[in-house]
Amino acid sequence: MGNAITAAGGFALASKGHMDSKLFLFTLLGLCLIIASGCVFNNFIDRKADAQMKRTKNRALAQELISPRRALVFACFLGFFGLVLLALFSSFCSLSIALLGLFVYVIAYSFLKYRTLYATWIGSIAGAVPPVVGYCAVSGHLDTAAWILFFTVAAWQLPHFFAIAIYRLEEYAAASIPVLPRMKGIETTKVHMLVYIIAFIGISSLLSLCGYLGYGYLTATVLLGLCWLGLCIKGFKCENNTRWARKMFLFSLVVVTGICIAIPFSVIK
Repeated sequence: MGNAITAAGGFALASKGHMDSKLFLFTLLGLCLIIASGCVFNNFIDRKADAQMKRTKNRALAQELISPRRALVFACFLGFFGLVLLALFSSFCSLSIALLGLFVYVIAYSFLKYRTLYATWIGSIAGAVPPVVGYCAVSGHLDTAAWILFFTVAAWQLPHFFAIAIYRLEEYAAASIPVLPRMKGIETTKVHMLVYIIAFIGISSLLSLCGYLGYGYLTATVLLGLCWLGLCIKGFKCENNTRWARKMFLFSLVVVTGICIAIPFSVIK
């Protein structure tokens, strides 16, 4: 759902107030099928680790309700039909970027997350692809606005995931996954979250400062970003890291949804 929201935001930005409903529908459907494919591949790779974690132990592959072979076939079909839809109805640019995102998520992130804590940064690349796919479906090319979208969501992804890693820390430890709070400590992770939220505020503001969106969007992204930053700062004095991290995670969803909703109302035609 979060990926669909950011893809819609990118599509709205490039459309400049003139939404092609057919293109939007097939772009979103194709992208969602590709994301679903990546999720199934990821569940296949993670099936043993998922069985060790409370939040993932009920997944079909973790419970052995579906055979690994059938899951792989299903993932291939999902990815194939998603790519076909983008090839038929969207642009070659959006198709290529979606394929790159799938590759990074499945091949790079899903395997490396068991080997290095820096897999989180690699995962943020894949997570930042959907808004660019939505944007390029309309524009047909990468430009400054597309790159701003990419780095905005990449910066947002990191504190979003670090919050999950903190409040699910025991589960990541049980599955032997080297996330940042486990390897470097919670306080170091909080510093990283602070830095990336500040980066998020600065980068996301560029869409207005560079003339792509009006000041309505700028107001929304700065206010939401500052609220998120304030909540992050409170974390340095909190008594319950798990409760605080869950609040950070939930508010991160409010932030990304809020700025994407603001985009179509702030487009400069």
